[in-house]
Amino acid sequence: MTRDARSMAEPLLTSAEVARLAGVTRAAVSNWRRRHSDFPQPVRSGSNGPLFPLSEVRAWLKRQNKGNEVTGEVRLWQALRAEFGDDMTAAVTAVARYLSENDEAGIGTQIQTMVDELADESGAAGVVAGLADRLLDAECRAGSGRVTPPPLIKALTHLAASSTPPSVILDPACGTGTLLLSAAALAAPNRPVVLRGQDKEPGLAALTRARALAAGRTDVEVEVGDSLRDDRWPSLRADLVVCDPPTAAPDWGREQLLLDPRWELGTPSRAENELAWLQHCYAHTAPGGRALIVMPTSVAYRKAGRRIRAELVRRGALTQVTALPPGMSAVHAQPIHIWHLQRPTAPADTAGHVRMVDLTTNAADGPWDPDPAQVAEVPLIELLDETVDLSPGGYVGTLHRDYPVEYAELRHELTALARELLQSLPEFDPGDGTGTVEGPAVSLAELARAGLVDLEADDPTSTSEQLDTDFLRGFLHSPGNTRRSTSASGTYRTDTRAARIPQMPVEQQRRYGSAFRALNEFEQRARRLAELSTQALNLAREGLGNGALEPPASED
Repeated sequence: MTRDARSMAEPLLTSAEVARLAGVTRAAVSNWRRRHSDFPQPVRSGSNGPLFPLSEVRAWLKRQNKGNEVTGEVRLWQALRAEFGDDMTAAVTAVARYLSENDEAGIGTQIQTMVDELADESGAAGVVAGLADRLLDAECRAGSGRVTPPPLIKALTHLAASSTPPSVILDPACGTGTLLLSAAALAAPNRPVVLRGQDKEPGLAALTRARALAAGRTDVEVEVGDSLRDDRWPSLRADLVVCDPPTAAPDWGREQLLLDPRWELGTPSRAENELAWLQHCYAHTAPGGRALIVMPTSVAYRKAGRRIRAELVRRGALTQVTALPPGMSAVHAQPIHIWHLQRPTAPADTAGHVRMVDLTTNAADGPWDPDPAQVAEVPLIELLDETVDLSPGGYVGTLHRDYPVEYAELRHELTALARELLQSLPEFDPGDGTGTVEGPAVSLAELARAGLVDLEADDPTSTSEQLDTDFLRGFLHSPGNTRRSTSASGTYRTDTRAARIPQMPVEQQRRYGSAFRALNEFEQRARRLAELSTQALNLAREGLGNGALEPPASED
């Protein structure tokens, strides 16, 4: 059996799960992969990164004598949980403050000693980073919307990279600060950078400040407050705005903010809090600056947001929409979009098109540089229709579709399948015309009690040479038994134990079984023919409409 085949039959672990198994941080697992050439190779990628076979991981940990004892970080985490309970955000913040400001408030002498010992081994920044990783991992596993998952942070920072490094960076919903601190790496080396954040939860804002100080950053300022209702940076204009907004909250304060000057593209409806966050980010973008905002896919086509989307396109403020793979969000497994905005420096400073990038077929850990077939440059005029649909998949697939070849292949497959369909319809001899099969019958329940039928399968299955499975299933789904499973009110009962099956010699059963099997095959071909017919019809209409196909030239 190949390694890939074995991997389908045993549990697979993400890097985070390997870390929990070994009692270390995800950073430690990353170091093992870099430093140890014999560390198990991933068999494939999942929604949360590479996947490793459990048996190989356990064998490697045993060879390396790793994971056999509780690390200092694990002991510290356990002590903090005993002290702080479920409020581990406050726990990590207290440790970060102790290390960066010598603030002993909130942690006792025993925990201080553990922190000091761990800091001697890995440094203050390493201690805080390890605890923050554990906190983020716990929040992501709990499906918390308070954190941005690591794969999404990597994608955002990669997409935000530019030939012009930012000097002012803002995250108006900074949460634990991971995205803001990661974006700081995009600034030019040895050049001052201004990092600003805001979050409505005081604990998260305090954690971001403490993490920044523990990492030696004194250029980070974080305010507390709801950015939409209480903007704490009203005059700030940033070169780069990054934001994974908390869009789950239905009440974003529309009634109080109807005349807010941030709605330069139009006042968002009550249901469009995502477009309120988008305009907040755009309002804080300096001329020539950029904003990258995480958006649910539905924002790209919902009717309520059509006017704002149209205005965004008209002004040339929307430069790109990137569709990311499923599983990038902490709260759902659906794909998400990144909307790339740039504030023009002048009214005529627009590209004239929007770049659509569809990465939904990529792994959750990248790559983030698209292939040419994953990109479409869509002129603004093509976007400004009745729906203003900004979904990349609708444009990327159409642009790279070879209509003539695809239509010819569909016609060829349809022709061959139609011939098969005609040939597969079986011929039958006339019956006696009574409407029933002659002879005695037995119920499915009686067959099951006799041990001749397995009712646990999706469809009843014969367990004896005395009964043919195709014969059994054919009569089970006959009109007579269907009526028997239907109540007087027309409700269909899925319990078919009352169904009656004719009693016949097994040789005769097999004749009927062969006939029912032929009908099933005919039905499958007929359904496939219907599906292909619909595909060909839609493809032909679309191709004729966009000029990819044209009617045949008339003959003289």
